[in-house]
Amino acid sequence: MYDLTPDLVVTAHGPVRLVELNRPEQLNAMSEDLHAALARVWDLLAADDAAGAVVLTGRGRAFSAGGNFDVMTRVQQDAAFRDRNVEEARRIMTGMLRCPLPIIAAVNGPAVGLGSSLALLSDLVLMAQDAYISDPHVAVGLVAGDGGALLLPLIIGPARAKELLFLGDRVGAEQAVRVGIANRAVPGGELLDEAMELARRLAALPARALRETKRAVNLHLEQALATVMETALLAERESMHSPEHIAIVEGIIGAREKR
Repeated sequence: MYDLTPDLVVTAHGPVRLVELNRPEQLNAMSEDLHAALARVWDLLAADDAAGAVVLTGRGRAFSAGGNFDVMTRVQQDAAFRDRNVEEARRIMTGMLRCPLPIIAAVNGPAVGLGSSLALLSDLVLMAQDAYISDPHVAVGLVAGDGGALLLPLIIGPARAKELLFLGDRVGAEQAVRVGIANRAVPGGELLDEAMELARRLAALPARALRETKRAVNLHLEQALATVMETALLAERESMHSPEHIAIVEGIIGAREKR
């Protein structure tokens, strides 16, 4: 559907739209095409009159491993591409938060970096019992500007948010439910079925009441968008070509090549 890249597959299941990150061999890490498609798809879903709810998941064994080192290297070197990348990140965040349809994240495996942000930006989060969320932006010399700094303080409070963002520690499914990052921890083999059933229940509710309730609740997040998002994104953009980040990425790529 929607004439998007093969890296992002959207299929209709009655009123439910299943959105799948489709780079399983790369653990659904971002490609240029996938990142661009994620910036577009929310407006397309919002304009889909037959859609009532969305399930977002990853194909294969990961939800999304987040950043792609090839893309990171190009971002470091190409200012125009860097600006485009940041604009797409802005559209992903605003698109998900303002999409009138309820979005359920079915986190089937690791959700790292932007993968973590995609889960946090969703309205409801179901996690496979062996899945985890982690935001290692700081560890690779980046500001956590594309979701974590915006959302985590509102979800779990500033102190816990700082610990997770500073250290990039993994949050397993049960812990994620305890602290309020996720709604349910589900056996992996049942995850997609449970997410789709929940989406069908949401799609059967009175549409206007559901959409306006989402909009009302997300006004709390809109305040953060107005005060936090631009500062965080611009700080991340500057960190994308910092000597610190470049050295870390070169070290990781060099270690992988040796192996």
